[in-house]
This record gives sequence, structure tokens and C-alpha cells, in this order.
Amino acid sequence: MEKIPAPHRSDFLDRIRVMLTILVILHHTAIMFGGDGGWYLRYDASSTMAKALLTLLCAIDQSFFMGTFFLLAGYFTPRSFDSKGWRRFGIDRLVRLGLPVFVYGFFIGPLTIALSEPSNTVGVLEHWGVLIGRFTFNIGPLWFAYAMLIFSAIYALLRTLIGQHMWVIKLGSLRHSSILAIVLIWGAGAFLLRLWVPTGQEFGLLQIGYFSSYILLFAIGCAAAPARLLEQIDAKLAVPWGWISLLSIPTLFIYAALSGAFDGKPFEMHGGWTLPVTAYAFWEPMVGCGIILMLLWRCRVAKNPAPILSRLAPYAYGAFILHPPVVVSIGLILEPWEASSLLKFAVSGVLAATASFALASAIVRLPGARRVL
Repeated sequence: MEKIPAPHRSDFLDRIRVMLTILVILHHTAIMFGGDGGWYLRYDASSTMAKALLTLLCAIDQSFFMGTFFLLAGYFTPRSFDSKGWRRFGIDRLVRLGLPVFVYGFFIGPLTIALSEPSNTVGVLEHWGVLIGRFTFNIGPLWFAYAMLIFSAIYALLRTLIGQHMWVIKLGSLRHSSILAIVLIWGAGAFLLRLWVPTGQEFGLLQIGYFSSYILLFAIGCAAAPARLLEQIDAKLAVPWGWISLLSIPTLFIYAALSGAFDGKPFEMHGGWTLPVTAYAFWEPMVGCGIILMLLWRCRVAKNPAPILSRLAPYAYGAFILHPPVVVSIGLILEPWEASSLLKFAVSGVLAATASFALASAIVRLPGARRVL
């Protein structure tokens, strides 16, 4: 692989990371108030419409937001490896990824469990202490850091073994046929992985059913780094796929409705040799690719980007790590409120995002925290 220039983190990519972090917080808030998915604390939706809308939001999120995180992480991995060498690179990854997994798994995760599962005999703090004393490990959303540890180790091994012969994507590859190939590989990979581990199930602390996009996009990010391809996405490439994404969003739900899923008929999308599983596996990249491309293009060319996004960038990783107990706490506080699930979601989402970034900004100021966050 050719030598990559010294790291230069483009502002628009940092803004995307902030937006994705906020979306993660909103995603988990949506699940808490009735959307489909797994979360520490869950309430029934106030209406069928509220559940459908929150589930639609979660499905669209899932098609692209974590995949984009892996794409960006892959994009900066080669530069980090080149500037630090394999030894410092490995130590840095253990500190920035391994330490948060440890702290979240043994302390923040159990705290979130204690908040969401109150005991009738002891208070939250006592329950938390019991969980810590039992060495309860809960990885929560820090599965991302855990997966990145694995991906980083594989990358470092490959760079050490084969070096310059690793895959590099050149500027001429930015064409529609290449995006179509990504869609097909992503969809086929998702279908095959879900035969092994259906979505909603874990293997080795990871929901392998979603890893087709994560593996593919991380690899693309690494291969796109030498030519800085993420900074070359233009309207000619992004806009057509943006329209494809927009038109694809309702198709899965129309298919489900025509199949009788909303009337109680089976519509299994998690895994297996069924048409709904196939439809869902290819629906995700058809939706996700367009959103990712539009994000990369629009955020780069924006003439007046919101200054707050740049100011929040240093705290995005901290907010990502700290948001679960914040989301759960706000959910518990607002639970008695007699309001629709959609209104609770909106209010809780704003409060949770604000509080998570505020807490992260305070934690970052602690001695040594910046080395990790």
C-alpha cells in the first residue's frame, strides 16, 4: 500500500460523526418508547401508528448509521498505522477501544441494568454494587469498540504480512457500477450471514447478522484512504443513489402489508430461506448506500454548516459511550407523563442527546480522559 500523507481529519467527517452519534441516541430512545429492537428499558407504544413510525425510523437507521461509523473508522485506520507503526498502533487501539469496553462492560453497563431493572429490596446504587460484585459484564453499544478491536487487529496483521499489496481503491472506481457491486455484495453477505446467526441473536457478543455491511464498509474505508475518496464524492454519484434510497424506503413495508404481516401472518425477516429475509437483506443496502453517499457529499459541500456540530466533535465518542444510562434515566423520569409515545420520544431524544454530550464534555476534562476519548 502506498504511503499515506500525515493524518488530516476533514471537518465534514467529524460533523458526520457527531450526527451519527446523535442518531444512535435517538435510535435507542425510539426503541425505548415502542420501536422494534433491543434496549435496556422498553415501554409499549401508545398506538399502532406510533409503533410503526418508530420502527420505521429504527429500520432506516440500521441500514446505514453503524455501517457509516465503520466506514469512517476504516478510512482513518491506514493513516494511524502508518504514522504510529504496528506497536504504537496496537497500544493506541487497546487504550481507545479496549479500555472503554472494559469500563462500560463492568461498570456503566451494570449501572444501566440497575437503573432499568429496579429491585424491590434494594436501591439502584445497592443493586449496581451487587452487579459489580458479581463481575456482571454487559457490553451494550460498546460492541462497536469491541468489533473495531478485532478489525484493527486483522488490519495490522495484514499490513504486517502483505504491506503494500493490500487493496487500494482509485479515483476512477467512483462510478455507479461500483456502488451497485457494493449493494449486491452487501445484500448477499447479509442473507448468508443470517442463515448462520439471524438478526436479533448474538455470537461472541456480536450480532453477526448485521456484519456484512460492517466488514465491507470498514474494508472500503481502508482501501479508500490513500486517494482520499470519501472527500471526492460528488453530486453525480450521490444524488441518483439518494433517490434510489428514498424510493426504496417504503418498499419493504409495502411488501409486508401485501403479505399480511400487519394482519398477523408470518413475515420472518431475521434469517432463513424465505423471501422476506431476502427482501430485507437487499433492502438495507438499497437504502443505506444512498444515505451514506448523500451524507458524504452534502456535508462536504455545505456552505454554512452548523458551528455546533464542529464544537461537539471532540465529545462524540464520549457521548456514544455514556448515553445508555442517560437515555434510561430520562425514560424513567418521563414514564409517568401522560403523552403519546412520539412526543415522549421527541422530548426524551433531545434531552438525552444534550445531556450525553454535556456529560462527555465534563468527563473529557478529567486528567488522562482525552487520551481515551
